[in-house]
Amino acid sequence: MSVDLSVIIVNWNTKKLLEDCLSSIFKFTKGISFEVIVVDNGSTDGSRAMVKKKFPQVTLVSNKENLGFTKANNQGIKVAKGKYILLLNSDTYLIENSFPKLVAKARRLKGSTLSRVEPLGALGPLLLGEDQSIQQSVGFFPYLPQIFWWMTFIDDLPGGTILKPYHVDHNSFYRQDRKVDWVTGAAILVPKSVINRVGPLDEKIFMYGEEVEWCYRIKKAGYSICFSPVTKIIHIGRGSQKIPTKSFIGEYQGIIYFYQKYKGRRSLQIARLLLKMGALLRVGVFAILGRKELVNAYVQAFKVV
Repeated sequence: MSVDLSVIIVNWNTKKLLEDCLSSIFKFTKGISFEVIVVDNGSTDGSRAMVKKKFPQVTLVSNKENLGFTKANNQGIKVAKGKYILLLNSDTYLIENSFPKLVAKARRLKGSTLSRVEPLGALGPLLLGEDQSIQQSVGFFPYLPQIFWWMTFIDDLPGGTILKPYHVDHNSFYRQDRKVDWVTGAAILVPKSVINRVGPLDEKIFMYGEEVEWCYRIKKAGYSICFSPVTKIIHIGRGSQKIPTKSFIGEYQGIIYFYQKYKGRRSLQIARLLLKMGALLRVGVFAILGRKELVNAYVQAFKVV
């Protein structure tokens, strides 16, 4: 039986975060038919037992090992019955009845002025930190100019959104509906019909950058990618990591893979050069500031490029 929305949550040893996420979903969600699918990547912290005991209404997919973010989400997509698919991180939680607002917005955006009469391909909500600060959650494709603006900090300057940066860090950008190139996989709504046409996430990407590649395929197929502050979702995100070295490295690797898949050899070489330049620049800046942990993180990022 079809439902309006399938919420897919990938979990790997985040029992407490997952419990808080699921509790908030069932506390706040009303006025929409939905299902929740948790794909557990071989957790050893009791996550699966917790889900079975406290949330028997949840569909639990259990893996024996950590298959990564993309493969696990694709497992959830395969069993999902919803007309819309929402990929949601386990380190998020609701503070309002977000899902009906998000789905209703997706339906209104279909063929709207914002989507420029293109059918909606993906939609991201406003993400806030636990301190209610706006989180960067959207951006534009990492073409060579975007990488240059990013690596040289130029897109952080006032008015940087004019450059259509890879990461949009300016809070003012998030005050209204926007058409963008990609939205974060921490909370991304995609019509099931779109997935049926363009395919699921690229499983060659273990984690980080998968949403950018997915949105690229979605947009190239003629769909629009949109952001809307119609609802707010709390995303703890990197708050659980003091120095997110893995995410730095993963993001760099994701960009390299993007160029290997879609761009020519010369563009790939230039992208590598820009990323190395940016990593070295950050090593220098953080060395001056005495941030040894960040220096080490960017040294590792430099090596993988």
